[in-house]
Parts: sequence; C-alpha cells; structure tokens
Amino acid sequence: MTIDSSTASTAPNSATVSSTSPDAQSIHQVREFLLSLQADICHALEAQEADAGGTATFIADDWHRSEGGGGRSNVLADGVVIEKAGVMFSHIQVNNLPASATARHPDIAGRTAQALGVSLVVHPRNPHVPTSHANVRLFIAEAEGQPAIWWFGGGFDLTPFYPVLEDCVHWHQVCHDLCAPFGDDIYPKFKTWCDDYFYLRHRNEQRGVGGLFYDDVNMDSQGWDFATCFAFMQAVGRGYLNAILPIFDKRKHIAVTDAQRQFQLYRRGRYVEYNLVYDRGTLFGLQSNGRIESILVSLPPLTSWHYRYEPAIDTAEYDLTDFYLKPQDWLHLT
Repeated sequence: MTIDSSTASTAPNSATVSSTSPDAQSIHQVREFLLSLQADICHALEAQEADAGGTATFIADDWHRSEGGGGRSNVLADGVVIEKAGVMFSHIQVNNLPASATARHPDIAGRTAQALGVSLVVHPRNPHVPTSHANVRLFIAEAEGQPAIWWFGGGFDLTPFYPVLEDCVHWHQVCHDLCAPFGDDIYPKFKTWCDDYFYLRHRNEQRGVGGLFYDDVNMDSQGWDFATCFAFMQAVGRGYLNAILPIFDKRKHIAVTDAQRQFQLYRRGRYVEYNLVYDRGTLFGLQSNGRIESILVSLPPLTSWHYRYEPAIDTAEYDLTDFYLKPQDWLHLT
C-alpha cells in the first residue's frame, strides 16, 4: 500500500488555512486530517494481519477529560503479525501547563493551551520486523488579547532487533523524499535531531536507526507559515506507512527461533527505559493529568531484562549495537 504524497508540499484547501496564526477553521482542518490519518493507519495495519491469516482488529476507545477535550485510542492486541499496536488521536485543553512545557517555553506560562495529534507505536510479534513509532502534533497556547503561540512537531523512527541494511536505507529514503519539497536542508537537520533525541544516555546507545524528529516548528524557528507547517505534518503522517509497510511485507513471514524471540524481549526493555525516562510526550501526559492508559499504551506487552548480557562477537545480535545503533549516513553507505 502506498500513500499518495503528490500534494505533500501544499496543504489541502490551503487558501482557507491561516497563513500566520491558527484560527478555528485551521485547527478544525488539522483535526480532520489527524482523524483521517488515524483511520488510514489502522486499516493498513489490519490489512497486514489479514494478509497473514489473522483476524485481530483495532478496538476503539473514546475518552474525555474533565479539563476539556478527549480522544480516541485504537488498540490492536494479540495479532498474528502485530503483538500490540496503539494508534492514538487526542485533542485536549490544558488550563495549567505542566513544568515539562513551561521549562522549555517560559513564554507560555500562565496561558491556556490545546494540543492535538496522532501518535502510534507498533510492536510486531516477529523480531525480524522492527518496532516503529510515529507522531504528528500541533500545540497552541493562548492568552486573552495576545497572539497565539503555536508550533508543530512530530516524526517517525525505527527500532529493529535484527536489522537489514536495505530496510534502513529504504526507511531513510522515504524520510529524505518527503522532506525534499520543503528544502534540501530539512532531511539532514531533522534526521540529526532524531538521532540526538532518541538516545539513551545511561546506555550510551541509540534507541534505533532513527528517521525524522522535529519540534517547535513555526514561523519563528523555521520561517514556515501555518499552511506550510501543516503541509509538512501531512507529508510526515502519510510517509510513515510508505516507510513501514514494505518492511512488514518482506520480513513478517521469516521463521523465528526461541533465541531470537528472547533477544527481542530483552531489547524491548531498552524501549521501555527510553519511554519512561526520556520521552517528552510521556512526561507531558503524566504532568498534565493525561489519560494513563493512553500514555502508557506505547509499552510492549512482554519484555525482559538480563544482568550484564553481552552478545557473542560476529553475531547478528552483536551487529545491532556495534553498527546499527550508531548514527549512520544511511543514504550513502556502500
């Protein structure tokens, strides 16, 4: 399945999208895109299950917050191909911004805010299929009589257990191609940002092979008006499926040994460590009285930790940390 990205450089109905600051109509258009994106991703992942003879589907859980807003959490569990996946939409209002937000942006202290986005984590059952994560979001802080402070953020990244070089190159080629209409500097900038962000300092290793990550993107930081930022959100959101589906198709039927399964569970422990220690979205959700089930849906259903595990040299397990979990110029490897 390939998502059409021919309109990636322009937002749909861009003439009606505010060019400088989001108005109610602009926010509504972002919301409608996000709901459509959530549905498209869920359908594509369910098709992966059906292709393998599975019957697991996403269960929708609509929820609301007393402070304002809510969302829809779509979760698939115990599939043939996917052990657990969460594709989450939220659009919430925040009356008291948490320290995780105001520490990085003192100018929004004392404002009310709304945040809307789609975030997902997919934990495949087969360790030859990487775990993948994607997120696209819009944040708006408002105060009476003052211009809104807004920015977009997001990206997607790949966390393999038994990586294949051609998959890593393909993943980054999709990243490069969707960024190209927005400037030659965008892919290298947001690729490096991803490498820097998804880094476990206490382990001195990357979480995976990276992809794209960007935050605080608006007119001030990037020189993009609202319509361009929204267009980039759409390109990233659609790009995720173009990046992950070919990898699923190639790897989901590979035979798995018990040792490979145990290594997958061990490496999932690193994913848990990152999400609970470093992830800004998790911290924002916890500090803003977010819905705990939706915040922690990113965690895998099974994982394990081992004391001082060291893979044997010249094995696939050794290659993971010796080569793949280090920042690479993936598009120029020979």
